Amino acid sequence: MEVILLERVEKLGAIGDVVKVKDGFARNFLLPNKKALRSNAANRKVFEANRARIEADNASRRSDAEKEAGNFNDVSVTLIRQASNTGQLYGSVAARDLVDAITADGHKVSKAQIVLDRPIKAIGVYDIKVALHPEVSVTVKVNVARSPEEAEMQSQGVDVMTAMFEKDEAGFIEDYDPNAEPGATAEVQSAPAADENAEG
Repeated sequence: MEVILLERVEKLGAIGDVVKVKDGFARNFLLPNKKALRSNAANRKVFEANRARIEADNASRRSDAEKEAGNFNDVSVTLIRQASNTGQLYGSVAARDLVDAITADGHKVSKAQIVLDRPIKAIGVYDIKVALHPEVSVTVKVNVARSPEEAEMQSQGVDVMTAMFEKDEAGFIEDYDPNAEPGATAEVQSAPAADENAEG
């Protein structure tokens, strides 16, 4: 299906471009969201007649978005979630969770503005793109951790999972006697000597 774009659409084109798209994409996304018109003679006339207004509206929305983008300098949100020892989340962090967290931080965003290719399913620090306007986007740091302490470590650049596995390997140290019975400890080794003294 050929459509006339009413706003810039990433990977498709700019305002006024006539592009060929899959029917489903046009019917389910572009047309209902007023991002495009079907390309036919009547719509071309309507578009050309309104082109100046459409471009002016777009410019004013873009300038508003640019002002809003100024408020997003170094925005970072922390989400505390339950996760397994390997760092896999029980569940996932979706666009709605990010909207709630960013809104709680004092910024106005909608679910449609969050650009999330796939849900977040592991702890870590992620850079998430927020499209305030088709031509203006900002990056928000999202810190997903199991506890506030872990979030603090991650925000300082510590890879919590790597650090945890290193600690596990180094944390358990015992005196190793190559001649000891399996499972025996140092105390058990000295016990038979005391028994011999008692007999004598």
